[in-house]
Formats: sequence, C-alpha cells, structure tokens
Amino acid sequence: MTAPAGYPEGPALQASIGARHRWGAISRTVFLAATCIGILSLVALLYNVLDRTYGLVAYEFKTDPATISERPLEELNKAELVAVLQAHISKGAFNKLENDKPFANRSREEVFELIMERVVQIKVIETWTLTDSLLRQAEIEQQVKDEHPDAILQTRAWVTTDFITTPMSSKAEFAGVRTAILGSLWLIAITIGLALPIGVGAAIYLQEYATANWINRLIETNINNLAGVPSIVYGMLGLALFVRALEPLTSGAAFGVTDSNGRTILSAALTMSLLILPLIIINAQEAIKAVPDSLRQASYGLGATKWQTIWNHVLPNALPGILTGSILAISRTIGETAPLVVIGASTFITVDPDGPFSKFTALPIQIYQWTSRPQSEFRNIAAAAIVVLLVMLLALNAAAILLRNRFSRRLY
Repeated sequence: MTAPAGYPEGPALQASIGARHRWGAISRTVFLAATCIGILSLVALLYNVLDRTYGLVAYEFKTDPATISERPLEELNKAELVAVLQAHISKGAFNKLENDKPFANRSREEVFELIMERVVQIKVIETWTLTDSLLRQAEIEQQVKDEHPDAILQTRAWVTTDFITTPMSSKAEFAGVRTAILGSLWLIAITIGLALPIGVGAAIYLQEYATANWINRLIETNINNLAGVPSIVYGMLGLALFVRALEPLTSGAAFGVTDSNGRTILSAALTMSLLILPLIIINAQEAIKAVPDSLRQASYGLGATKWQTIWNHVLPNALPGILTGSILAISRTIGETAPLVVIGASTFITVDPDGPFSKFTALPIQIYQWTSRPQSEFRNIAAAAIVVLLVMLLALNAAAILLRNRFSRRLY
C-alpha cells in the first residue's frame, strides 16, 4: 500500500517528526515558564503583603500614663477607668461615647483602649517591615535611640484578634475591621440570595424553554456582552436607579425606617447582583448544557413532564457546575470596590450594620481608604486588612467547593 501523495517518507518523515517534537518541547518550556512566572508573581505579592503585617514600631505617648492616675492603669477596674476617662475628656465627647455605646455594655478592655486613644494618645513615629526588623534590628534601635530618645521600640503584629473584633478608629494603632467584615458579609449574603435564583432561573429558560429566534439570540448576546462591562458602569447605574430613583425602598422609608438614606447595604447588594448576574447565567447555562440529553429522553419516556425532568434530573446533575459559577461570583463580589465607591459606601463608620437598610462599609473600601493615607502605620493595617480579606475569601470559596463536591458525590 502506497502512502498518500504529499505524505513524507523516509528521512523526510523522520525530519517532520523531529520538528514536531522540538516544537512540542518549546511549547512545553514556554508554558512551564509562564506557570513559574505566575507563581513567582503570586509569591511576591503575598510576601509584600505579609511583610507589612509584622515588624518593629517606634512610638511615643503624648501624655505619660503614669501621670493620669495614682495607680497604674493596668490595675484599675472598669468603673475606675470610666472615671479616669470622664475626668480627662470633654463632657460632650464623653456623652457621644455613651450614646454610641453605653459604658455599661462596654468591656474593661474597650474602656482601656478608649483611654489610650483619647487621653494617652499614642503617636507612632515610624514602622518597619518584617524584613527590615530582622535584618536591620541593631541599626533601627540605634536610629530610634539617637533621633527619639523618649520613644518606645517594640515588635508588633498588626493582624490580631483585637484587629478583627475592633471597630474602626481614626488612629491606626486602635483601628479594626469588625464593621467592614460585617458589611462585607451582609453584602455577600444579600447579593447571592438575589442573584443566584434569578440567574439560574434565566439560564433554565434560555437553555430549556427558549426557542432559537432572533429575540432570544439577542438576549444571549447582550448577556455575554454585559459580563465584560466595567464594574464602575454598574456603580453609576446603581447610583441612579437604586440610590436615587428607588430611595424610598432602599433607604427603608417605605418600611418605617427614618434615619437612613439610599446609600445602604440593600442598594449595594442590588447593584452587585446586576454585576454578577451575567456571570451566573453564563455558567449555569453551560452547566445545564453539559447534562446529557439521554437523561431528558429517559425521563420523558417514563411520562415525566418537562418541568419534572428539569427539576428532578437536569438541575441535580447541573448543580456542581452552577455552584462553581457561584464561587466565581462570590470572589468577584467580595473584591469589588468601584461600584461601592460610586454608590457611596462609608470610608469611616464605627457602628456595626444590623440590617439591609444600614449604612455600611466593606473590606475593599477600607483597604482603599487606608492605602491612600500618608502615615506608614496605615499601610500596615491595610496589609493586615488584605490578609483578613484573603482568608475570608478562601473560607467562603472553600465552603462553596465543599458543597459542590458533596452534591457531586451524591450524583455518582
């Protein structure tokens, strides 16, 4: 049997095979190099963040703690600390603190931190990264001793339990991310609760019920285009529609709420729902499309209706893929900043959100605000907030992955 015309033989065949092997080796090397570059970039990013979450800090006291009370502050009980605070700040400032949160509901540690913040007033002189603290410790100690002989130099971890459980403060040394964490959790919960049912419902209609006419093709084309629209455009839409046009609803005025405006968690969640809706629809469509037609035909053969087939066979088999899309949606929701800036999320708020009509902030907003401050200590707490955001994102994604794997095991 002769080879087809144009097919290489003998030495030409060996040369062709060798060329293909060489191109394969070159491609493999390029792909491996790209993977290594990506890993190194990620490691460099993480190192840069973690490097600022721990290190030496030099600070001074504006008021010597020993002059505030006859006994050391550490030995005073809660009532004595409240009396010290009341004696050293104005009556108006004390009443404002009482109105924000009654002292009867504050712990001793909270009152102690208020004294350190409002009375003692720690002034941070300079902070150093972990790398500098390890490699240049003697030089740093000598520098602080020469330039600021009264300063205290100590090692500080910026990611602590207090940092997570403390509300925001204008002083970086006392600032925390509790209000931002709660705002992010409220935002994610409402966004997924709104977007996931609507997105999956739209995907079911487009994949299972819609006919191949120009209207449905136009809808699918627009959905694909909307997935690539810049997020700030959604922020402008949310500002015009949810914050202003629907302010009686989003502010809670229609439900009797009187101390709010349209810049609430609900407005942000509705905007973020629009942002991730195309992503959820596209992923859900692909997951439903991947379900074999043989399952549908078998169900129809047993007398099931179209909806019974979708509910009992198509959706359970498509659920792992749908949950994969929800993971991507959660990742985008928790990391978005531009829409929240346009809507008017607070950059400084000390009151925890307690409902969809509350004013709020979110971790990305807080990180953005802190990184724009000139003081070095704000860069440290911004890095600490980034670590909290990454852990929070990984935890939510891990929960979604475990849920997806659980449904996958049920199917197989």
